[in-house]
Amino acid sequence: MEKPRVVIVGDGVAGAATAFALARRGAAVTVVDAGLVGRATDAGAGIVQPWSTTSDGGFYELYSAGADFYPELIERLAEAGVHDIGYRRSGALVVNRDASVIEEVEQRVRVRAAASRTAGDVRRVDPGTARELFPPLADGYHGLHISGGARVDGRALRTGLLEAAEAHGATRVEAGAELTDDGAVTVDGSALTADAIVVAAGAWTDRVLRPLSVRVRVEPQRGQLIHLRVDADTRNWPSVHPVAPHYLVAFDAGRIVAGATRETGSGFDARVTAEGERQVLEDALALAPGLAGASVIETRVGLRPLPEGDLPTVGPVDGRPGIYVNAGFGAGGLTMGPLVGDLLAERVLAECG
Repeated sequence: MEKPRVVIVGDGVAGAATAFALARRGAAVTVVDAGLVGRATDAGAGIVQPWSTTSDGGFYELYSAGADFYPELIERLAEAGVHDIGYRRSGALVVNRDASVIEEVEQRVRVRAAASRTAGDVRRVDPGTARELFPPLADGYHGLHISGGARVDGRALRTGLLEAAEAHGATRVEAGAELTDDGAVTVDGSALTADAIVVAAGAWTDRVLRPLSVRVRVEPQRGQLIHLRVDADTRNWPSVHPVAPHYLVAFDAGRIVAGATRETGSGFDARVTAEGERQVLEDALALAPGLAGASVIETRVGLRPLPEGDLPTVGPVDGRPGIYVNAGFGAGGLTMGPLVGDLLAERVLAECG
Protein backbone atom coordinates (compact mmCIF):
# COMPACT_ATOMS: atom_id res chain seq x y z
CA MET A 1 0.00 0.00 0.00
CA GLU A 2 1.37 3.41 -0.99
CA LYS A 3 2.17 5.80 1.84
CA PRO A 4 -0.07 8.86 2.20
CA ARG A 5 1.86 11.92 1.01
CA VAL A 6 1.56 14.98 3.23
CA VAL A 7 3.11 18.40 2.70
CA ILE A 8 3.46 20.62 5.76
CA VAL A 9 3.92 24.34 5.28
CA GLY A 10 5.83 25.72 8.26
CA ASP A 11 8.40 24.09 10.55
CA GLY A 12 7.82 25.85 13.84
CA VAL A 13 6.69 23.68 16.73
CA ALA A 14 3.21 23.17 15.24
CA GLY A 15 4.52 22.04 11.87
CA ALA A 16 7.46 20.09 13.26
CA ALA A 17 5.26 18.21 15.75
CA THR A 18 2.77 17.35 13.02
CA ALA A 19 5.59 16.19 10.74
CA PHE A 20 7.06 13.91 13.39
CA ALA A 21 3.67 12.45 14.31
CA LEU A 22 2.81 11.78 10.67
CA ALA A 23 6.20 10.32 9.76
CA ARG A 24 6.31 7.95 12.74
CA ARG A 25 2.90 6.66 11.64
CA GLY A 26 4.19 5.88 8.17
CA ALA A 27 3.26 8.91 6.06
CA ALA A 28 5.58 10.29 3.39
CA VAL A 29 6.14 13.81 4.76
CA THR A 30 7.65 16.89 3.17
CA VAL A 31 8.16 19.97 5.35
CA VAL A 32 8.51 23.31 3.57
CA ASP A 33 9.62 26.46 5.38
CA ALA A 34 10.98 29.80 4.18
CA GLY A 35 12.91 30.60 7.38
CA LEU A 36 11.17 33.93 7.93
CA VAL A 37 12.47 36.19 10.70
CA GLY A 38 10.27 36.30 13.77
CA ARG A 39 9.15 32.69 14.10
CA ALA A 40 7.57 32.38 17.54
CA THR A 41 9.07 28.96 18.30
CA ASP A 42 12.60 30.34 18.13
CA ALA A 43 11.89 33.04 20.70
CA GLY A 44 9.52 31.25 23.09
CA ALA A 45 10.35 31.31 26.79
CA GLY A 46 9.61 27.61 27.11
CA ILE A 47 7.40 27.57 30.20
CA VAL A 48 5.39 24.35 30.61
CA GLN A 49 3.18 25.21 33.57
CA PRO A 50 -0.54 25.46 32.75
CA TRP A 51 -2.00 24.93 36.21
CA SER A 52 -1.95 28.48 37.57
CA THR A 53 -3.51 30.16 34.54
CA THR A 54 -6.81 31.96 35.08
CA SER A 55 -8.05 30.62 31.73
CA ASP A 56 -10.42 27.71 31.84
CA GLY A 57 -12.76 25.75 29.58
CA GLY A 58 -11.44 24.27 26.36
CA PHE A 59 -8.29 26.36 26.43
CA TYR A 60 -7.24 25.07 29.83
CA GLU A 61 -8.10 21.47 28.94
CA LEU A 62 -5.82 21.64 25.91
CA TYR A 63 -3.13 23.54 27.80
CA SER A 64 -3.03 20.99 30.63
CA ALA A 65 -3.17 18.00 28.29
CA GLY A 66 -0.22 19.46 26.38
CA ALA A 67 1.89 19.55 29.55
CA ASP A 68 0.91 15.99 30.45
CA PHE A 69 1.90 14.78 26.96
CA TYR A 70 5.58 15.70 27.33
CA PRO A 71 6.83 12.48 29.02
CA GLU A 72 5.30 10.43 26.19
CA LEU A 73 6.75 12.77 23.58
CA ILE A 74 10.23 12.45 25.11
CA GLU A 75 9.98 8.65 24.94
CA ARG A 76 8.96 8.78 21.29
CA LEU A 77 11.78 11.17 20.42
CA ALA A 78 14.30 8.94 22.20
CA GLU A 79 13.13 5.99 20.09
CA ALA A 80 13.96 8.09 17.03
CA GLY A 81 17.42 8.96 18.40
CA VAL A 82 16.67 12.42 19.83
CA HIS A 83 17.64 12.71 23.49
CA ASP A 84 17.78 16.39 24.41
CA ILE A 85 15.14 19.08 23.84
CA GLY A 86 16.07 21.18 26.86
CA TYR A 87 13.14 19.86 28.88
CA ARG A 88 13.36 19.67 32.66
CA ARG A 89 10.75 19.59 35.42
CA SER A 90 12.62 21.98 37.69
CA GLY A 91 9.51 23.42 39.31
CA ALA A 92 7.48 26.60 39.11
CA LEU A 93 7.10 29.30 41.74
CA VAL A 94 4.01 31.52 41.69
CA VAL A 95 4.70 34.63 43.77
CA ASN A 96 2.91 37.70 45.06
CA ARG A 97 3.41 40.13 47.94
CA ASP A 98 -0.21 39.58 48.97
CA ALA A 99 -0.59 36.20 50.68
CA SER A 100 -4.33 36.18 49.90
CA VAL A 101 -3.55 36.22 46.18
CA ILE A 102 -1.39 33.14 46.58
CA GLU A 103 -4.14 31.49 48.60
CA GLU A 104 -6.55 32.04 45.70
CA VAL A 105 -4.05 30.63 43.20
CA GLU A 106 -3.44 27.65 45.47
CA GLN A 107 -7.11 26.71 45.51
CA ARG A 108 -7.19 26.65 41.72
CA VAL A 109 -3.89 24.84 41.31
CA ARG A 110 -4.60 22.09 43.83
CA VAL A 111 -7.82 21.08 42.06
CA ARG A 112 -6.06 21.01 38.71
CA ALA A 113 -2.92 19.29 39.95
CA ALA A 114 -4.99 16.43 41.35
CA ALA A 115 -6.16 15.67 37.81
CA SER A 116 -2.72 16.03 36.19
CA ARG A 117 -0.05 13.39 35.60
CA THR A 118 2.81 15.88 35.67
CA ALA A 119 1.95 18.72 38.07
CA GLY A 120 3.57 16.98 41.02
CA ASP A 121 3.44 18.35 44.55
CA VAL A 122 1.97 21.74 45.43
CA ARG A 123 3.07 23.61 48.57
CA ARG A 124 2.92 27.09 50.03
CA VAL A 125 6.28 28.70 50.80
CA ASP A 126 7.14 31.73 52.89
CA PRO A 127 9.21 34.64 51.50
CA GLY A 128 12.46 33.23 52.88
CA THR A 129 11.93 29.87 51.24
CA ALA A 130 10.90 31.55 48.01
CA ARG A 131 14.28 33.30 47.91
CA GLU A 132 16.07 30.04 48.65
CA LEU A 133 14.38 28.51 45.61
CA PHE A 134 15.16 31.53 43.38
CA PRO A 135 17.96 33.56 45.03
CA PRO A 136 17.68 36.79 42.97
CA LEU A 137 14.03 37.22 44.04
CA ALA A 138 13.09 40.35 45.99
CA ASP A 139 12.17 40.12 49.67
CA GLY A 140 8.55 39.82 50.70
CA TYR A 141 7.13 37.51 48.07
CA HIS A 142 4.84 34.75 49.29
CA GLY A 143 4.95 31.73 47.04
CA LEU A 144 3.29 28.60 45.76
CA HIS A 145 5.73 25.94 44.57
CA ILE A 146 4.56 23.47 41.90
CA SER A 147 7.16 20.72 41.63
CA GLY A 148 6.10 19.54 38.18
CA GLY A 149 6.51 22.93 36.53
CA ALA A 150 8.81 22.47 33.56
CA ARG A 151 10.67 24.34 30.88
CA VAL A 152 11.69 23.40 27.36
CA ASP A 153 14.10 24.99 24.88
CA GLY A 154 11.92 25.93 21.91
CA ARG A 155 14.76 25.83 19.40
CA ALA A 156 15.96 22.45 20.65
CA LEU A 157 12.40 21.12 20.61
CA ARG A 158 11.86 22.20 17.02
CA THR A 159 15.20 20.76 15.92
CA GLY A 160 14.53 17.51 17.76
CA LEU A 161 11.08 17.07 16.25
CA LEU A 162 12.40 17.69 12.74
CA GLU A 163 15.37 15.34 13.22
CA ALA A 164 13.02 12.65 14.53
CA ALA A 165 10.72 13.17 11.57
CA GLU A 166 13.68 12.81 9.20
CA ALA A 167 14.71 9.62 11.01
CA HIS A 168 11.29 8.28 9.96
CA GLY A 169 11.83 9.34 6.35
CA ALA A 170 10.55 12.92 6.22
CA THR A 171 12.22 15.40 3.88
CA ARG A 172 12.70 19.13 4.29
CA VAL A 173 12.66 21.93 1.75
CA GLU A 174 13.99 25.35 2.70
CA ALA A 175 11.93 27.63 0.49
CA GLY A 176 8.72 29.58 0.39
CA ALA A 177 5.61 27.58 -0.33
CA GLU A 178 2.54 28.89 -2.12
CA LEU A 179 -0.95 27.47 -2.39
CA THR A 180 -2.83 27.66 -5.65
CA ASP A 181 -6.52 28.39 -5.92
CA ASP A 182 -7.18 24.76 -6.81
CA GLY A 183 -5.61 23.53 -3.55
CA ALA A 184 -2.13 22.50 -4.67
CA VAL A 185 1.13 23.58 -3.04
CA THR A 186 4.03 24.86 -5.11
CA VAL A 187 7.69 25.60 -4.41
CA ASP A 188 9.51 27.80 -6.91
CA GLY A 189 6.67 27.25 -9.34
CA SER A 190 6.78 23.45 -9.17
CA ALA A 191 3.86 21.57 -7.63
CA LEU A 192 4.51 19.08 -4.84
CA THR A 193 2.49 15.88 -4.98
CA ALA A 194 0.29 15.61 -1.91
CA ASP A 195 -2.71 13.71 -0.63
CA ALA A 196 -3.00 16.27 2.16
CA ILE A 197 -1.56 19.70 2.98
CA VAL A 198 -1.16 21.05 6.51
CA VAL A 199 -0.69 24.80 6.82
CA ALA A 200 1.19 25.43 10.07
CA ALA A 201 2.70 28.78 9.22
CA GLY A 202 2.18 30.51 12.57
CA ALA A 203 1.49 34.22 12.27
CA TRP A 204 1.80 33.94 8.48
CA THR A 205 -0.99 31.35 8.15
CA ASP A 206 -3.57 33.69 6.65
CA ARG A 207 -1.01 34.87 4.09
CA VAL A 208 -0.43 31.29 2.98
CA LEU A 209 -4.17 30.62 2.77
CA ARG A 210 -4.98 33.79 0.83
CA PRO A 211 -5.08 32.12 -2.65
CA LEU A 212 -7.89 29.90 -1.33
CA SER A 213 -9.90 32.93 -0.17
CA VAL A 214 -9.75 31.44 3.33
CA ARG A 215 -8.93 33.17 6.62
CA VAL A 216 -8.48 31.67 10.07
CA ARG A 217 -7.95 35.10 11.65
CA VAL A 218 -4.52 34.67 13.17
CA GLU A 219 -2.56 37.88 13.63
CA PRO A 220 1.04 38.48 14.71
CA GLN A 221 1.69 39.69 18.25
CA ARG A 222 5.28 40.73 18.90
CA GLY A 223 6.94 39.31 22.00
CA GLN A 224 10.38 40.47 23.14
CA LEU A 225 12.39 38.44 25.65
CA ILE A 226 15.81 39.10 27.14
CA HIS A 227 18.29 36.33 27.93
CA LEU A 228 20.56 37.02 30.90
CA ARG A 229 23.49 35.13 32.41
CA VAL A 230 24.33 34.88 36.11
CA ASP A 231 27.27 33.24 37.82
CA ALA A 232 25.31 30.47 39.54
CA ASP A 233 24.14 26.90 39.10
CA THR A 234 20.64 27.56 37.77
CA ARG A 235 19.76 24.08 36.53
CA ASN A 236 17.18 23.46 39.24
CA TRP A 237 15.89 26.97 39.77
CA PRO A 238 12.11 27.15 39.20
CA SER A 239 10.39 29.42 36.74
CA VAL A 240 8.91 32.45 38.51
CA HIS A 241 5.35 33.68 37.87
CA PRO A 242 4.30 36.92 39.65
CA VAL A 243 0.57 36.61 38.79
CA ALA A 244 1.22 38.94 35.86
CA PRO A 245 2.09 38.58 32.16
CA HIS A 246 5.84 38.70 32.80
CA TYR A 247 8.00 35.87 34.18
CA LEU A 248 11.52 34.51 34.67
CA VAL A 249 12.68 31.11 33.42
CA ALA A 250 15.95 29.47 34.45
CA PHE A 251 17.91 27.22 32.11
CA ASP A 252 21.30 25.54 32.49
CA ALA A 253 24.66 27.36 32.56
CA GLY A 254 23.38 30.44 34.38
CA ARG A 255 20.90 31.44 31.66
CA ILE A 256 17.76 33.29 32.79
CA VAL A 257 15.02 34.26 30.33
CA ALA A 258 13.04 37.39 31.23
CA GLY A 259 9.88 38.17 29.37
CA ALA A 260 7.81 39.11 27.72
CA THR A 261 6.09 41.91 25.88
CA ARG A 262 2.67 41.28 24.34
CA GLU A 263 2.48 43.81 21.52
CA THR A 264 -0.84 43.26 19.79
CA GLY A 265 -1.07 45.19 16.54
CA SER A 266 2.67 44.92 15.86
CA GLY A 267 2.16 43.46 12.40
CA PHE A 268 5.11 41.53 11.02
CA ASP A 269 7.65 43.89 12.58
CA ALA A 270 10.19 41.62 14.31
CA ARG A 271 12.55 44.35 15.49
CA VAL A 272 13.98 44.71 18.98
CA THR A 273 12.75 48.04 20.32
CA ALA A 274 14.04 50.31 23.06
CA GLU A 275 10.63 50.35 24.75
CA GLY A 276 10.38 46.57 24.62
CA GLU A 277 13.77 46.09 26.24
CA ARG A 278 12.98 48.74 28.87
CA GLN A 279 9.71 47.05 29.79
CA VAL A 280 11.21 43.57 30.06
CA LEU A 281 14.17 44.68 32.16
CA GLU A 282 12.06 46.91 34.40
CA ASP A 283 9.65 44.05 35.13
CA ALA A 284 12.46 41.56 35.69
CA LEU A 285 14.42 43.74 38.09
CA ALA A 286 11.35 44.77 40.07
CA LEU A 287 10.65 41.08 40.62
CA ALA A 288 14.23 39.92 41.08
CA PRO A 289 16.63 42.79 41.86
CA GLY A 290 19.36 40.22 42.36
CA LEU A 291 19.58 40.05 38.56
CA ALA A 292 20.86 43.65 38.31
CA GLY A 293 24.43 42.46 37.81
CA ALA A 294 23.56 39.77 35.26
CA SER A 295 25.09 39.90 31.81
CA VAL A 296 22.72 40.60 28.92
CA ILE A 297 23.26 37.84 26.35
CA GLU A 298 20.66 38.68 23.73
CA THR A 299 17.12 39.85 23.05
CA ARG A 300 14.89 37.53 21.06
CA VAL A 301 11.75 38.54 19.20
CA GLY A 302 8.92 36.26 18.18
CA LEU A 303 5.67 36.98 16.38
CA ARG A 304 3.10 34.95 18.27
CA PRO A 305 0.22 33.62 16.15
CA LEU A 306 -2.60 35.26 18.09
CA PRO A 307 -6.04 33.73 17.43
CA GLU A 308 -9.22 35.75 17.23
CA GLY A 309 -10.76 33.66 20.04
CA ASP A 310 -9.22 31.58 22.80
CA LEU A 311 -8.43 28.40 20.90
CA PRO A 312 -6.11 27.62 17.99
CA THR A 313 -7.53 26.64 14.61
CA VAL A 314 -6.80 22.96 14.07
CA GLY A 315 -8.41 20.73 11.47
CA PRO A 316 -9.69 20.71 7.89
CA VAL A 317 -10.50 23.82 5.88
CA ASP A 318 -14.21 23.98 5.08
CA GLY A 319 -14.90 23.20 1.45
CA ARG A 320 -11.27 22.34 0.69
CA PRO A 321 -10.81 18.57 0.99
CA GLY A 322 -7.29 17.52 1.96
CA ILE A 323 -6.22 20.93 3.31
CA TYR A 324 -5.74 21.36 7.06
CA VAL A 325 -4.67 24.16 9.38
CA ASN A 326 -2.65 23.99 12.61
CA ALA A 327 -2.14 27.53 13.89
CA GLY A 328 -3.11 30.14 16.45
CA PHE A 329 -1.49 29.02 19.71
CA GLY A 330 -0.65 32.51 20.95
CA ALA A 331 1.81 32.22 23.83
CA GLY A 332 0.97 28.54 24.47
CA GLY A 333 2.56 26.89 21.46
CA LEU A 334 5.46 25.18 23.19
CA THR A 335 3.06 23.62 25.69
CA MET A 336 0.21 22.68 23.36
CA GLY A 337 1.98 22.23 20.04
CA PRO A 338 3.42 18.71 20.41
CA LEU A 339 0.12 17.18 21.54
CA VAL A 340 -1.98 19.03 18.97
CA GLY A 341 0.38 17.99 16.18
CA ASP A 342 0.00 14.39 17.27
CA LEU A 343 -3.80 14.58 17.37
CA LEU A 344 -3.98 16.29 13.99
CA ALA A 345 -1.71 13.66 12.44
CA GLU A 346 -4.17 10.94 13.48
CA ARG A 347 -7.02 12.83 11.85
CA VAL A 348 -5.14 13.53 8.62
CA LEU A 349 -4.21 9.89 8.18
CA ALA A 350 -7.71 8.68 9.02
CA GLU A 351 -9.19 10.97 6.36
CA CYS A 352 -6.63 10.60 3.58
CA GLY A 353 -5.35 7.06 4.22
